[in-house]
Amino acid sequence: MAKEALVAEGLTKFYGPIKALEGLDLKIAQGESVGLLGPNGAGKTTTMKIFCNIIKPTSGNAYINGSDAIKESSKALKNVGTIVEVCEFYPFLTPVETLSYLGRLRGMKKSDLPAAIKRVLGRVKLQEWANVKVGKFSKGMKQRLAIAQTLLHDPPILILDEPSLGLDPRGMAEVRSIIKELKREKTVFLASHLLFEVSETCEKVALIDRGKLLAFDEVQKLESVFASERIQVEVLKSLDADQLESIKSIEGVKKASASGTLVFIDFKGDKETQANILEGLMERGIRVTSFRPALGSLEEVYMRVVKEGK
Repeated sequence: MAKEALVAEGLTKFYGPIKALEGLDLKIAQGESVGLLGPNGAGKTTTMKIFCNIIKPTSGNAYINGSDAIKESSKALKNVGTIVEVCEFYPFLTPVETLSYLGRLRGMKKSDLPAAIKRVLGRVKLQEWANVKVGKFSKGMKQRLAIAQTLLHDPPILILDEPSLGLDPRGMAEVRSIIKELKREKTVFLASHLLFEVSETCEKVALIDRGKLLAFDEVQKLESVFASERIQVEVLKSLDADQLESIKSIEGVKKASASGTLVFIDFKGDKETQANILEGLMERGIRVTSFRPALGSLEEVYMRVVKEGK
């Protein structure tokens, strides 16, 4: 049985009268990649901050590799590299200067820093920008530098709070690619409100809302719970009104709409129904270039599930 890297026991946190966390219990084994998934205000950042000893819980405990994250924070955090909320760096420093400064703050030996800095800048593909002032960096590059600083002391555990927050699609893809590589060798605990981001980077999902843990399981098992019964189809040529109307006559289809060459089909059924819909499109002479389930942000899916559960 794998040793537990991160453990939350009854974590509860009040901000005045507001309850941000309510008895959160969670165990993450060494080597696992876990996404803490929930809408804004669910308690994700509060959880991350408690593990990083930025704030203290009202009650409960948090452990990192068996060490109390609050009472033994220095010992516990030696094992952790973290990004909590948006990282900012001095714009007048280069990545080499920034990482040298942060490495010294961590107590790293000066003689060890050049090799460590070269290693982490290579991991995040910033080696060509090593001596360029950070003020000239894009948001995506700054976020890659943020990941580099988490790796500087080669920790076995990464705690990443919304690592792609505020990035454009290219920047998000770059960050996801780095995390997918890192999870092969480290424990990754990642907070996000995006189902797609977690499903791309993590093996397990801890679903949280209003400070309560609702579910904790493998991504594939939980994805089916939150999958919207909607198919996104990309067609070779935009459909006319008659073609769009004809799709609605396919068995199982409840609604069909289009935006350019993207067609969104709401349906009721299972994978067999999806296969029948694809056959129906082809029978109508509609040339399909892609066909996949459409997943929105967790907020959209979550509200749908809650509404249907009432």
